[in-house]
Amino acid sequence: MAIDSDYIQQMSTQLANYEVQAALAKANRNEANYKAQLSAVSSLDSALKSFSSAVKSMKGVGSSMLINSATFSQEGVATATVGTTAIAGNYQFFVEQLATRHQVSLAGLTAADLGSGSLNIGQDGQSFNIDLSQSSTLEELSAAINGAADNTGVKATLVRSNGEVSLVLSSEKTGAANAISLSATGATAGLDAALTAKQELSKAQDAKVRLGGESGMLLTNASNTFENVIDGVSLTFNKVHQAGEQALSIDIGQDKTATKEKAQTFATALNTLMSSFDTLTASGGEEGGRGVLAGDSSIRAIETMLNQVVRKQYGGVSLTEFGISADRNGKLVIDSARFEKAVAANPEGFEKLFTGKDNLLESIDKNLAVYTSSANGLMKARKDSLNNQLRRVDEQFESIQQQYDSYYNRYLKQYTSMMQTMSAMEQTYGLF
Repeated sequence: MAIDSDYIQQMSTQLANYEVQAALAKANRNEANYKAQLSAVSSLDSALKSFSSAVKSMKGVGSSMLINSATFSQEGVATATVGTTAIAGNYQFFVEQLATRHQVSLAGLTAADLGSGSLNIGQDGQSFNIDLSQSSTLEELSAAINGAADNTGVKATLVRSNGEVSLVLSSEKTGAANAISLSATGATAGLDAALTAKQELSKAQDAKVRLGGESGMLLTNASNTFENVIDGVSLTFNKVHQAGEQALSIDIGQDKTATKEKAQTFATALNTLMSSFDTLTASGGEEGGRGVLAGDSSIRAIETMLNQVVRKQYGGVSLTEFGISADRNGKLVIDSARFEKAVAANPEGFEKLFTGKDNLLESIDKNLAVYTSSANGLMKARKDSLNNQLRRVDEQFESIQQQYDSYYNRYLKQYTSMMQTMSAMEQTYGLF
């Protein structure tokens, strides 16, 4: 009788699999369960962080829920930045003069004109010196000016025309105070001549604007941007009016559409989070399967927290007073008519409801941090725990493999011995 090695291996495999099948099935179930939970918790963490990011963007520095806007009677004359404190009204502006940067040219210079000595450049009560002996070319002089550590705000460049080079100096800032002054000590005759004959390419001047029309109150500024020229309103002027021309009329008022869109952004962000909760905690039935986190206590705690926060009063008012209410599923709905009427009647209350210390957005942000913190948030802790469980399952798989190998080798040895014994007995039987 020949020993059938394939049969021995097949039987050893079957018996070894039988020995570990219960442990392997349990490990597979655990792995599938932990992976499903990890995927669900990761989705929950992502949804919470997306909502948190939306809240942070709405409560950031300079952000506002109440949107005011400016409407201009003429295009291209000015632009505006309108804050929440702006008072509705109409204003007339006549632009006499725009602020400009000072720019001067020193023509006909050559490298031989540099020599030694120093070039003094002054601006707005300050000055800095350039050692001419350190520059052997006009390019080096230009670079020395631009690279001076105590440069007050002057940029140098070279302009070439028909073989002649001019050194052009420009103020970085607009306004009369930033006019550039030039003088030299121990300079060559060529440089002195260029300084004496310097050409003013652009005059340093302040912006001049009249509030109330061509003969109204004069407003001056070193920049064309008049910060807070009216409470809550900054204007940047871009074009000069001609004598007798109609003044620019600016209407400041609440932008109802943009304000509602901002409120809708908040509502949509919260509703998106709630929809994620619904998917993850679905109870299952004819319409769909059971959610991996059905009955999860963390989600119930978050939902409870959010419901409490959005129903609370801030600054003496609540969302419902502005037509924003939660339906039976916890999702926010905005009643447009009530919203517009309430915001028009109490714009400051609407702004304070959302923004400011310990108000709605900050309260949500603080409460969410308990779950979303990358350092010690509850979602991180849960993911870490599940990953640890998966590592333990991997260790179980390794242990099961070792057990399988041990069983396989034992059965392989036993079957081989048995087959050898049977073969020997068959040979002995044949002798008779």
